[in-house]
Amino acid sequence: MARFTPEAITTKLATVPIVPLFTHADVPTARSVVRACYAGGVRVFEYTNRSDQAELVFADLVRLVRQEMPDLALGIGTIFTADEARKYIDLDADFIIQPIVRKEVADVCHQAGVAWLPGALTPTEIAQADHWGASVVKVFPASVVGPAFIQALRGPMPTVKLMATGGVEPTHANLRSWFSVGAFCVGMGSQLFPASVLAAREYGQIQALVANCVAVTKKIVN
Repeated sequence: MARFTPEAITTKLATVPIVPLFTHADVPTARSVVRACYAGGVRVFEYTNRSDQAELVFADLVRLVRQEMPDLALGIGTIFTADEARKYIDLDADFIIQPIVRKEVADVCHQAGVAWLPGALTPTEIAQADHWGASVVKVFPASVVGPAFIQALRGPMPTVKLMATGGVEPTHANLRSWFSVGAFCVGMGSQLFPASVLAAREYGQIQALVANCVAVTKKIVN
């Protein structure tokens, strides 16, 4: 059962508007990355469903988070179907993130009281996701359309919470470019977790990078 309501998820994102997006088939590596991100200050974390080991790793991370990080919301990303959503909700996912918009997944999430964060790109898709009850709409791939697209959407859709994901960089200039035009939060993947750093198990570098992003973002949005 999800520990946080959809409203609690958006409150966490309003406070620390950064969502690390991470996947790895190795349980100890995934554990270390979650710990590093938590120590860096994030309170919403997406484990991405992109390997045959995803279910096993996610179940382990749920246990870790409940034992050590009770205020961290742990969700699952890259969910396409209602059956996938049900499976991970049964594993106690706190939220479901999609790269697309599917009402069947929205319905499953709403029935379970779990936050639904679908991915969309066009204004019609974004409006449809909002109409179907998205807590946050993930604009993906954000780097393809750029911050100006987010800014343009604020006029006709001022109340829709938008998460820029895809190509967001962990730099002051890039983060400012998204938040200054009205992004509610950002999702950040591989640039937070350089392959060389993971290979060397330099998790302190990940913690430092995440902490810097959190600090920079708080200055920008506050």
